[in-house]
Amino acid sequence: MIRLTDVQKEYDNGTLALRGISLTIEDGEFVFLVGPSGSGKSTIIKLLTGEVMPTKGRIMINGFSMTNIAERQIPLLRRSIGVIFQDFRLIEKKTVYENLSFAMRAVGAKAREIKKRIPYVLELVGLDGKMDCYPAELSGGEQQRVAIARALINNPSTIIADEPTGNLDPARSFEIMTLLERINRLGTTLVVVTHEKDLVNQFQKRVIALEQGRITGDGIGYNVR
Repeated sequence: MIRLTDVQKEYDNGTLALRGISLTIEDGEFVFLVGPSGSGKSTIIKLLTGEVMPTKGRIMINGFSMTNIAERQIPLLRRSIGVIFQDFRLIEKKTVYENLSFAMRAVGAKAREIKKRIPYVLELVGLDGKMDCYPAELSGGEQQRVAIARALINNPSTIIADEPTGNLDPARSFEIMTLLERINRLGTTLVVVTHEKDLVNQFQKRVIALEQGRITGDGIGYNVR
């Protein structure tokens, strides 16, 4: 579960990105975060991944308090969260298999576990047969599927996707969102940041709308204008 309570974030330059927001995302939910540039979407992602800390308020993620988490708990927290980026962030000189095994070794996975897990996840995201390909040999949609596989590879309970379709055409964007919906049905909590209003309106999911650091809408099938 994710819970933000009266969270405020002011950056060192004086920008007040979040103005005391509170929200709860239950285990297994699929939630879109939408809003114009500067509304606070990216700040929420940075808070959830521990990249920045709140100025005021409390953040709980999967049983961990982000405001007073012990250093020894950070690897456990990060293993419970998978992150998908707009720009894929794949290692160009490594194959698909090597990109995924690198992510597994980073959390201490054993060779036997790696060998068993990677084919399963690649099949799940529709990339079986692409294990030995390099990123440059794949289409943009396929590269994003590798990025999704990497987010899934350590079996996180929560996936945070920051503009996962931002570099894709509408058809590929719909495919990726449908894949994320499928992953959600398997029990993974999904938080998706996007500016693609038409795409959001095609899926009857919970939508949290932000503007100027405040929540302006929150509901299932909320129509984004």
